[in-house]
Order: sequence, then structure tokens, then C-alpha cells
Amino acid sequence: MAASVLAVVGPTASGKSALAVSVAHRIGPSAEVVGTDSMQVYRGMDIGTATPTAAEQDGVPHHMIDVWEPVHAVSVAEFQAAARAAIDAVLAESGVPIVVGGSGLYVSAVLDDLRFPGTDPVVRARLESELSAVGPGELHRRLAGVDPDAAAAILPSNGRRIVRALEVIELTGEPFVARLPDPQEVYGTVRIGLHVPRDELDARIARRVDAMWEQGFVEEVRALAEGDLATTPTASRALGYQQVLALLAGELTEAEARQGTIDGTRRFARRQQRWFRRDPRIHWVDYDSPTLVDDALAAWEAGTAQ
Repeated sequence: MAASVLAVVGPTASGKSALAVSVAHRIGPSAEVVGTDSMQVYRGMDIGTATPTAAEQDGVPHHMIDVWEPVHAVSVAEFQAAARAAIDAVLAESGVPIVVGGSGLYVSAVLDDLRFPGTDPVVRARLESELSAVGPGELHRRLAGVDPDAAAAILPSNGRRIVRALEVIELTGEPFVARLPDPQEVYGTVRIGLHVPRDELDARIARRVDAMWEQGFVEEVRALAEGDLATTPTASRALGYQQVLALLAGELTEAEARQGTIDGTRRFARRQQRWFRRDPRIHWVDYDSPTLVDDALAAWEAGTAQ
């Protein structure tokens, strides 16, 4: 099918948001950005999630940021429905949705025919009991043994999502995540991936975390903690937020929280890269190419001409 959606994917700190805005300006006023970041949807979690500021959005409409309060545990299925509604609204106005995301699970949930079954209270309660007994790390190792794709997409600290993945596998007898490389697209999509060499990506992540601290990240988390962030099952497990909550609780020093955020983000970036590298539909371009925007537009124009 001819392309109707442009997607920009890649690891954290690779420059996805900036590229999406640049391409949107070249396409024209019909282009709008639809985020697929599982944490940018939470209000007030801006610094730690690198939510684009008004200046960075540069007049381009953005969807799926600051949608829910952190106390609301957003499921992948709920996120999927909201993001697809945003894409459909842009398409209904003959616009161009530019989907931006670093989480392979959320990108696939929005753009591919990924379906999520209901829940079973008995199975869920048993898995949650196991989570309390052995911790998320042990359950994540179990998940990696039965569905490596799901394990690659879920942080080892995110007990809620690990439990959900194991629940789905038990209920359906099938992997939680649709297997690549043969997914079924919901929209005709051109996918642009940003390639960043590992050493450079590590350096960019460190610089981003340093900038987060300088912008007042600790104060952001402190304010959110006063609104019960620490008790939320999802938002409190976000990279950086988990470490700063531990800092505020006296469990880590500031240096340990900062380095823990860098290390955790680097590990997450490795998983992001492995996920996207398995998808043959992605057109890879170097993050620092002088023709980056032109290359993305050329791929988009070729996709729409099919």
C-alpha cells in the first residue's frame, strides 16, 4: 500500500524529535507529530523524558505528550487506541502524521496489527504475588526465556509490564510481542531509523543526563513525588525517575543517582537498537549526515509514490 504515515525511530538521544520537526517543516503545515514514547504521555514528567519544549516543537502540532497524570497506569492497549486516534484525526484532514518513537513495543503497537487480550484475575494475582516474592529481575529473566522480543522491549525494573507480558503468554500460548520480520501494517508507513555509533551514543546519553540535572530534574521529581509519583506502578519506574526517587529517599547519593541514570539509559538504548535492527522495513540513515533531512524526505516521497 502507498505510504500515509512517516515514522522516525531509533535509540534515545539519537535526535528523532529534531529530525521529525525538520521534516515536518519541509513537508508543510499538513504534517503533525504523533509521539509513541510511553513516558512523555505523563504530565509533569518533562525533563526526564526529554519531552519536546514549545521551542523545540517549533510550531509543529504534537500529539501524545502530556496526556495523562502520572498516577494513571497507562496500558499498551490504551496507548495504542489513543495514538491511533491521533493518527486517524491527522489523516482525516489530509495531513501527514509523523510518528516518533524509541520503544519498539509502542511503535509496533501503534503501527502494526498488534492485539492485546484481556486479563485473568487469578493468573494476574499469582504473577503479582511472585513479583512481590522474587522481584522484577527474576521475572524479567523468565520472560527473556519465553519471549526475548518482549524482554528486549520492557525494562527489567518494570514489574507491572513484565507481569502483563507473562500473563498474556500464559493466556494465549503465544508471544506477547508480534514476531518480526513479518508484521502486518495498519497504515502504509515509511520508517526512517537513526543510526548512531555506540561510543557516540554513550556520550550523547551522558550529555543528556548532565543537561537534565542542570535543567532541574531533581526538583521535577521532588514535585512529582509530592503527588504520589513513588506509588505509581509505571511512571515511578521510568529511567531517571526511579534513581532520583531513591536519591530523595536517601538510598542513593546524587552521584550514584546520576550515574545510575546514565548506565540504565545506555542499557535501554542497546535494547532499542537490537529491536529496530531486526525490522527490515526501516531505512537507516546516519544521525549526523549532512543530507539527513533530504534523505528522509526522499524515502517518504518514494513511499507515497508506490
